[in-house]
Amino acid sequence: MKVEVIGRGAIKIINGIVNIMLLTAIVVLLAFAGYALWDSHQVFQTADKSQYAIYKPIAEDGGKSFKELQTINPEVFAWLNVYGTNIDYPLTQGKDNMKYVNTNVEGQYSLSGTIFLDCNNSPDFSDFNSILYGHHMERQAMFGEIGYFSDKNMFDTHRYGNIYFDGQDHGIEFFAFLHTDAYDSTVFTANVKEERRQDYLDGLLAKAMYKRDIMVTVEDHIIMLSTCSASSTNGRDILIGKIGDELFADPFINTDTSGGKNPDNKNGMIMEVFLWPLLLILALVTRLPALFLAIYHRNKSSKAEQNRKG
Repeated sequence: MKVEVIGRGAIKIINGIVNIMLLTAIVVLLAFAGYALWDSHQVFQTADKSQYAIYKPIAEDGGKSFKELQTINPEVFAWLNVYGTNIDYPLTQGKDNMKYVNTNVEGQYSLSGTIFLDCNNSPDFSDFNSILYGHHMERQAMFGEIGYFSDKNMFDTHRYGNIYFDGQDHGIEFFAFLHTDAYDSTVFTANVKEERRQDYLDGLLAKAMYKRDIMVTVEDHIIMLSTCSASSTNGRDILIGKIGDELFADPFINTDTSGGKNPDNKNGMIMEVFLWPLLLILALVTRLPALFLAIYHRNKSSKAEQNRKG
């Protein structure tokens, strides 16, 4: 009789432990979902161009606000704007090509990183070819829209941009879009030397998915906007333009800057940032009744078994 009492007590303890473990698991999963929601929001918020709009340089005032940003981070040296897109960001350059993969424009750790110039390039864009790198992100953040140029209409209608450096604006005329591999050294070579420039330029044009019939020579300065491609594992999408002194008007001022792909609105941002965490929470919540029911039946069965033996 004493053994049976001890046995029933042990079963109660085990059931209690199992119940606590199940409830703890639910709480942990819900907490994780909440953290994922918060973390996703932080990443997108840090990457949004609006975070840096107050620093955007105005040539007429000598780029006063931009100089304030440079005080915060001296490795900020330029500002890029691709007309008709959300690519409107300050540019950085580190001593290597790893720092700004996970460092924001203010020099703080961030998964969204910063758009940065290849460490082998000159920050005054005097090299024949200069390569900029940026993350391919959702919500058209950073270089998230470069891949849109694989659409012929996008390429045809988004021709110009602007880059600010050395205290003044410079125009960009985009003339090619190509898709290549991340390990393609015939493309990813910054500051190509004079004797190789013509072959390099010919190679870019030969690989181009789309190209525009404008005059580009080895005496020009070209800029390459590179990001990861969603279409292949090691793929890279690259938008290529020519930097010049001629400034181009922005035909997209006061219009949608999404290229017709995904309008930049707050509701869309909320849905995209919170959708998956909310689905996870919903899935956990819908499982709660079943879990509590299982716990109830297990306790009931245990009590019935105890009564039968007793």
